Amino acid sequence: MLEKFRNFLYGLSVNWTGKLGATLTTSSFIIFVVLQVGMLLGVITNAYVGLVTYLLFPALFVIGLILIPISWYSYKKGTGKTSRELLKERFEQEEVEPRTYGSKLIQTIAIFTIINIIFLSGASMKMLQFMDRPYFCGTACHDVMNPEWVTYQDSPHARVKCVDCHVGEGGEALIDSKLNGLWQIISAAFELYEKPIPTPVHQLRPARETCEKCHWPDKFYGHRLKNIVHYAHNEVSSPQYTTLDLKIDTGKEFDRAGIHWHIAEENEVRYASLNDEREEMIWVEVRQPDGSFKRYTNTDIDYDVKTEDIRVLDCVDCHNRATHIYKAPQAAIDEAIFRGVLPRNLPYISKQAYAAITGNYADKQAAFKGIENELQGYYRQEYPEFASAHQALIDSTVAVLQDIYDRNIHHGMNIDWGAYPSQLGHESSDGCFRCHNGDLVDSDGNTIDSDCVLCHSILAMESDETLEFLIEEDTTDVEYQMRQYLKREFLEGN
Repeated sequence: MLEKFRNFLYGLSVNWTGKLGATLTTSSFIIFVVLQVGMLLGVITNAYVGLVTYLLFPALFVIGLILIPISWYSYKKGTGKTSRELLKERFEQEEVEPRTYGSKLIQTIAIFTIINIIFLSGASMKMLQFMDRPYFCGTACHDVMNPEWVTYQDSPHARVKCVDCHVGEGGEALIDSKLNGLWQIISAAFELYEKPIPTPVHQLRPARETCEKCHWPDKFYGHRLKNIVHYAHNEVSSPQYTTLDLKIDTGKEFDRAGIHWHIAEENEVRYASLNDEREEMIWVEVRQPDGSFKRYTNTDIDYDVKTEDIRVLDCVDCHNRATHIYKAPQAAIDEAIFRGVLPRNLPYISKQAYAAITGNYADKQAAFKGIENELQGYYRQEYPEFASAHQALIDSTVAVLQDIYDRNIHHGMNIDWGAYPSQLGHESSDGCFRCHNGDLVDSDGNTIDSDCVLCHSILAMESDETLEFLIEEDTTDVEYQMRQYLKREFLEGN
């Protein structure tokens, strides 16, 4: 069999072009199969090897196939012989003798053609499957995508494929993504990309085709209690609680509307923003019960809005960092203390941790050293006996803070604290107040309601107790009236 295959290749290789084509086709096929077996067995896992396997070797295989007929054409033109004469010259007589279903040579070519089609089809399918894996998305362009890969693995959507949100379904979406991928390859090769990379909200598929595959708006109803713990910058890092009763309804049944009212189909909200950045609103329109729209206009902005810049509000307008979440420094520290990763028995740990991770560092190596020096130096100077007795605890705390820094700060991509603010709520950005403010007014001069209790009841605000506003207070307290209002609002709404 091998001898027959060798003779077939020899017959095809009429000149150096044909020999090159046969060599490329055969070697790329063999190497591809070997690498594919290695990946199936788990021996090869590197994304770059996969990229070479599914892109380079199939391409070389096709180039080899193209070179073979080109070589025959040039050989035929150079000798002046007919195709039949050349076949008889290059192959044995029994191979080219006519038969009912074609000569042996024709049958061999047909078999190899079928093998080629199967090989290229299988390679194309495996290439698409491989490029759809999150591991490929996050590691193939390591320097560029590493920040996104790091935050993705520690996100609520860590088990959701990147392509489910960034590509969507259908042939058109697939083709658009691959064309966009080609530009990304060029951008990565020649460093044409921005640092930090802008959030690709304009390229994401509509939320109804992505988010709502799992998050069903009709099932958003009722209330959800959220307790936010912040640790004060005092010696014992005292916990301070903000407790919110989130109203997550979509509809307006029983005269109660919630946060997700905005995405109910009957409550369409559309808007135009300055430079289509989705941050500073030019106008906002809300569908009325009769199907018309009421417009709230920002009279301070004079801007020519293009039709394509008008957007219907959906999930990602608020959940703009649903997966690649970069935490604020204090929020990261609070979470680590709450989880028990950072020890509260270290004096002033909340304050010193914040100072350590927000220092001005030139690069990651300098940051790791600076964090260590900050913590070790502080406790040795201010609490020498404690530091001597709890050195291992301080060392582990340094490691945790270095990990927090490593996750959120990426010097090579100019990602610092606050580089990617979240529009969810209104802590790190304007968020809700992009629309719910006094600047947007309708034709009668009315503004969009911005009362806090539209979205949540407030049961505690940086308080010592989780439900402090439900506790009876001294009537002489300056906050008594406010607490009574918030308590009544919560009880009457439940």
